[in-house]
Amino acid sequence: MSQSDEGGEQIWKHKLSPEQYKVCRCSATEAPFSGAYWDHHESGLYHCVCCEAPLFSSQHKFDSGTGWPSFFQATATVSEQVDRSHGMVRTEIRCASCQAHLGHVFEDGPAPSGRRYCVNSLSLVFRGLTKV
Repeated sequence: MSQSDEGGEQIWKHKLSPEQYKVCRCSATEAPFSGAYWDHHESGLYHCVCCEAPLFSSQHKFDSGTGWPSFFQATATVSEQVDRSHGMVRTEIRCASCQAHLGHVFEDGPAPSGRRYCVNSLSLVFRGLTKV
């Protein structure tokens, strides 16, 4: 790790809680049914807790029964990559803006996409819609 990388990690450690840092920067997973958003039903957008990029709309959220916030569609600011950790092959999802770990995407979601973006609440911050 270069000196600039170490400085960047120190910035993340300062900005994020220890739990958020473990999930977003070290690819940990929060316990199911423990996060703030698994049973959250307000209208608005879910943003990256690290850089505030918009990631998911509440219109695309559904109850998957898994204990994590689940969405059937993501914004363009969510990227995918192969994850071969823990003896499995999965598709990891990250914030395309800052590379924060968000969770994984699976092919067992509802129509119209058939996808389930399974996201850690700790990687998100919610911004409700303002009423005019």
